Amino acid sequence: MNYPLNNAKLFGCRQSMDLAIAIADKYGATLGKVNFSTFSDGEFQPSFEESIRGRRVFIIGSTQPSSDHLMEMLLMMDAAKRASARHITAVIPYFGWARQDRKDKPRVPIGAKMIAKILESAGATRIITMDLHADQIQGFFEKPVDHLFASSLFIPYLKSLNLSDLTIASPDMGGSKRAYAYAKVLESDVVVCYKQRQKANVISHMELIGDVTGKNVVLVDDMVDTAGTLTKAADVMMERGAKSVRAICTHAILSGKAYERIEDSQLLELIVTDSIPLKQQSNKIRVLSCAELFAGVMQSVQNNESISDNFIM
Repeated sequence: MNYPLNNAKLFGCRQSMDLAIAIADKYGATLGKVNFSTFSDGEFQPSFEESIRGRRVFIIGSTQPSSDHLMEMLLMMDAAKRASARHITAVIPYFGWARQDRKDKPRVPIGAKMIAKILESAGATRIITMDLHADQIQGFFEKPVDHLFASSLFIPYLKSLNLSDLTIASPDMGGSKRAYAYAKVLESDVVVCYKQRQKANVISHMELIGDVTGKNVVLVDDMVDTAGTLTKAADVMMERGAKSVRAICTHAILSGKAYERIEDSQLLELIVTDSIPLKQQSNKIRVLSCAELFAGVMQSVQNNESISDNFIM
């Protein structure tokens, strides 16, 4: 039987339900019905309450810790596979565990590689994600990966600010490639922070490579976790004579004392996407929705159309 091109079903994981609803609205559809049964010990079981036989299924959910979020995505994909879905596309705005993309010391896992294999084993035939922590994670998959860039959201916003003396900054050496890509589009200068860590999430020393005197600085990163690096970088730049410091970070993990650090910092504004829902509101945090970006790419995937127009960088 030949199915029409619009014959897709969209489902949302509970941890990303608000974003899934927004994506479905931009897609021009409603989310499918999923029922969750929960046992006393916390074990849960999803159940699709409508037929998906022969359909393309989009399952929308970020996989930030806790591991229950990843498990929910896996169980839903396995259920779709066993319900005879034709294609199962995992829409993962934030790909969790991505910081484990290599062995940086002996006897540690490459967690991102393991997660990629688990997703494929559960039934994923395609992955759509955004701003991976490391580009090479795409190569961990044997299935197609559409790696979207939040720059298509951030760059128009930065242009709307009409900032004079704009300088793009990377909060660490690893993000310099991203900073240079933004600077090329915005025709601005670049500075880089060099940091030394005492241990994970703890910075012992930070130096600034470049001049920020009299500049409106925008720090660029793929995620903000404890906000220690960003707030430290903002303080250093203001000490070095910057006019203002903003930050754009795709994924707002914001754990530990992140909200407190941001409120107490010299950051004028932190701009993030809704790939991860905020745990609390802050006057310093502005959220740009990625729903339209994902919905457009999902429509193109469903209709076998090119998605190259969705990329700025």
